[in-house]
Amino acid sequence: MPGDATGGEHVPSLVCTGATLQCSYGTVPATFTASGTQTSAGSPVGVVTDVEVANVLSFGACSSPANPAKSPSSPPPCTPLLAPWSPGSAQVTIDEVSALDDSSQCTCLYRGVVLVSTAGQTAVSDQ
Repeated sequence: MPGDATGGEHVPSLVCTGATLQCSYGTVPATFTASGTQTSAGSPVGVVTDVEVANVLSFGACSSPANPAKSPSSPPPCTPLLAPWSPGSAQVTIDEVSALDDSSQCTCLYRGVVLVSTAGQTAVSDQ
């Protein structure tokens, strides 16, 4: 059926400020803030090196057994310590750094895997 998106190849969306992220050990989603500049995606676009606390806020509490601050009574607050995102966009770079797309993921020092839940990219028409 023409126009049927099921079974087709996923076209990655750029990850922009306002995107929603989820960590496998976090208790709540986090909101992403890109360091990139405003683009036609509608908001500033992230790059694979956007892993600082200024880019990825807390995921609530951290339930990782690898977190040294864990306690038997309650999980400690999440403080993401992230490695660069991978793989990054194969087609878009910002200042020679791969842009972040929604197929990218990164890991936390405490072994959590961070995925993009919603990219935050808005459709822009040239017409």
